[in-house]
Amino acid sequence: MQQEADAGEPGFAVAHLTAAARAELGTGRRLVATERLRGGSKKGVYRLAFDDGATVIGYAWHPSQDYWRHAAPQPPGDPADPFAPATGSGLFASCHALLSQLGVRTPQVYLLDRSRSASPADIALVEDVRGGTLESQLDRAAAVPHPALAELRGALRRMHQHRRARIGKAGLPGLAVGRSSEQAVTDRAYTDLAEAAGRVPRIAAAREPLAAALRELAAAVPRRAEHALIHGELGPDHVLLDDRAQPVLIDIEGLMFFDVEWEHVFLELRFGAGYRWLAAGGLDPARLRLYRLALSLSLVAGPLRLLDGDFPDRAGMLSIVEYNTGRVLAALDC
Repeated sequence: MQQEADAGEPGFAVAHLTAAARAELGTGRRLVATERLRGGSKKGVYRLAFDDGATVIGYAWHPSQDYWRHAAPQPPGDPADPFAPATGSGLFASCHALLSQLGVRTPQVYLLDRSRSASPADIALVEDVRGGTLESQLDRAAAVPHPALAELRGALRRMHQHRRARIGKAGLPGLAVGRSSEQAVTDRAYTDLAEAAGRVPRIAAAREPLAAALRELAAAVPRRAEHALIHGELGPDHVLLDDRAQPVLIDIEGLMFFDVEWEHVFLELRFGAGYRWLAAGGLDPARLRLYRLALSLSLVAGPLRLLDGDFPDRAGMLSIVEYNTGRVLAALDC
């Protein structure tokens, strides 16, 4: 789950975080260990440990910490678009405040410094939630659910009951997108299909039937009048457990107002058989069919773009590509 931290990168050094941590937690503490945690592909995520046993997590938003920086640049678009890059301390602060308002647990924030007076990065110090990820403790085949799943289901219900008429990033509350959710998904799916076909021969051979399937699935989805607050990428690796085994959501910058079906196709994929403990009624089957194919296409094209750079877990990303290539091609057999 972890890798050693870089000693320092151009324009940003871990020392900027450690200095902030000593000032915030007390100068009498001595730093004894620093490590960069896996995940956090758009920001640096570090665990800082002190000689008295105290630990804190440091976030750093800086180009040198973004593993997507070497990926092929995407055309500029509407920043409020739910699928536009979701990174930055501003989004983090807004989304953290919104989840707190809804009673959804996230790591406590000790410091958020956006002044760049002592660091070239925006930095934050947050609670180190030490119970591990839900993924590490989840037995998807268990007849009895992990206790955290009931709490997570309740948190998702509170989020999904929070509605807005138009889609958009939740961290940009004054902005929204005029397109419908299904249009946004379909437009992105065509882009992902083109990119995946350019990189994966098996998808290239099926490009025209896949494009036809997208058109057919999208045509069956009616427009919707309101949209729910969703996490957007809520796998069990994005849920930590605190010392009471309560779920704590992380990687929250991408919160969006969107179709709840998009949340559920991601949950379904990432929780596998354990999804039955999070399932909800009243979902639109037509949306689910479209969104399953679109999500699989994004999980082929996206990881391959990420691997254009220096993301460390290449084997993990390639396994995601391989699995979702199979899901994309299987959609033609439905």
